Amino acid sequence: MMTILSRVRAAYARIEAVDRPEVWIELRRREEVEAEAAALDERLARGERLPLAGRLFAAKGNIDVAGLPTTAGCPSYAYRPEADAPVVARLRAAGALVLGTTNLDQFATGLVGTRSPYGAVRNAHDPSRISGGSSSGSATAVALGIVDFALGTDTAGSGRVPAAFNGIVGLKPTRGLVPTEGVVPACASLDCVTVFARTLPEAEQAMSYLTALDQQLPQRAPGPWRIAVASPEQLGELDPGWADAYEAAVRQVTEAGAEVRTLDLTPFTEAAAMLYEGAFVAERYTAVGSFVDKLLSEGGAGLDPTVAGIITRARDIPAHQLYADQERLATLRAHAETELADADALLLPTTPGHPTLAEVAADPLGANARLGRFTNSTNLFGLAAVAVPAGEVNGLPFGVMLVGGAFTDERLTRIAGLLQPETRLAVVGAHLSGQPLNPQLLALGARLDRTTTTAPVYGLYALATTPPKPGLVRVGEGGAAVEAEVWRLPAEGLGRLLAALPRPMTLGSVELADGSRVPGFLCEPAALADAADITSYGGWRAYLNTSGATAPRRGAGNCATSPDGPADKRQPSAAPAERPTQPPL
Repeated sequence: MMTILSRVRAAYARIEAVDRPEVWIELRRREEVEAEAAALDERLARGERLPLAGRLFAAKGNIDVAGLPTTAGCPSYAYRPEADAPVVARLRAAGALVLGTTNLDQFATGLVGTRSPYGAVRNAHDPSRISGGSSSGSATAVALGIVDFALGTDTAGSGRVPAAFNGIVGLKPTRGLVPTEGVVPACASLDCVTVFARTLPEAEQAMSYLTALDQQLPQRAPGPWRIAVASPEQLGELDPGWADAYEAAVRQVTEAGAEVRTLDLTPFTEAAAMLYEGAFVAERYTAVGSFVDKLLSEGGAGLDPTVAGIITRARDIPAHQLYADQERLATLRAHAETELADADALLLPTTPGHPTLAEVAADPLGANARLGRFTNSTNLFGLAAVAVPAGEVNGLPFGVMLVGGAFTDERLTRIAGLLQPETRLAVVGAHLSGQPLNPQLLALGARLDRTTTTAPVYGLYALATTPPKPGLVRVGEGGAAVEAEVWRLPAEGLGRLLAALPRPMTLGSVELADGSRVPGFLCEPAALADAADITSYGGWRAYLNTSGATAPRRGAGNCATSPDGPADKRQPSAAPAERPTQPPL
């Protein structure tokens, strides 16, 4: 198995390779993380049980990580916590390694990911578009393959909107399930700590260490699931192609056996508008208003003007308006509960559309308000939610969310699985990006998930084929780690590949760098009689690119595949400099 130290070095190399400095507020010094990784390797060697050993994560910049400044996206607010927030401490106790703190909409106020003096966080798939906020950096770090999972927060949708825009999973738990101590509040009565990951199982695994150990969630045997959906007219205006993508998701759960019915979406959208337009925004002033006022009186350096405007306007909301809004919310919540009474979940698009950076800059408040149309009401109603990818529109991720009653978190993830009938395939040769057979994957709707390596137990051989391709064979002791790409593709697509699989290829279980196993193409040993051993190159592309390497001879065969965990072969970057911080508040 690849060591944890090797995974850390690969992660820092990946950070350098993607060149997205706006993702981070503060990276831990590489030497410090490497020392922690080496210590974890030693603990594992002694037989210690560390379920999350080798898993790398990041924490949103409003969550305390001991030794790093907690800024909440405002440099002059920064303080250095003496201890990790409980959510960080629980993950580290299980063996996970935190790399640093990530960028966010300042004071977690926004759904766009652009309201930060550390820079606008660009989308992982299209840098001209927003990443979504406020947990922008955390979601993008996951989508770029730097970390396995990341912590965010969600008050109005911040743990779901960036998940949708970056094509990953976002779990927003029932309020109270996950502790919020050590988290700079946005609206303390509504805030939740959330998890981002590339897959549902990865997100669930991380979330399982955050929830109270004695919390028992209600169960219901599926038989079948009952899912509420919105009618087209109540969804309002969606970006081109999004209505069709939503209908496709509805069809998918229906074909999977769910019972689907429409509901009245009115209480959800009316409550959503109240979150910023009503008195509830006053709680944001309670959280950081006095600090913002003081900073403005000193010139406002480092304050995002849109965030400052939202928070200072909340100062003057009269108390009677809050009581009136609470009464109205209670009525809307009762209506919503009636609409959801016989449903296990409500399926909605996560957002109505995906704006560009320029569109948000032109209308920061209007663009943000539109993005919260479906997400803003969830915490006001005390509900749980799961955001998952549901295909693409015009080459960009399209996401949906499942919303359910309090403490139906596990049920929602099981239902979300109906939308994820896909598998993973790791390729090591001619199916790699830019290689001759890669179009076969693209034709099946496959998407590149990440770059990784196999466990160091394989041999790689140059086969005599046209086009040139390698063969991957498990050799055990004496083997090496081989560069691989992990692709996500529809389950039926893997079946089509298997049906056309020529000898000497076979489909088998391939062990990855982190010890997990996935389907992959292997070669029959008999095909290697005349093949050149190229294991020492570390991968097919390195072999092809090495001066003096010759193309394999013509003949037969092909082999490859396996996923999980980043593994860039370049040397890790220099340790990032620590930013100076101001005294704590």
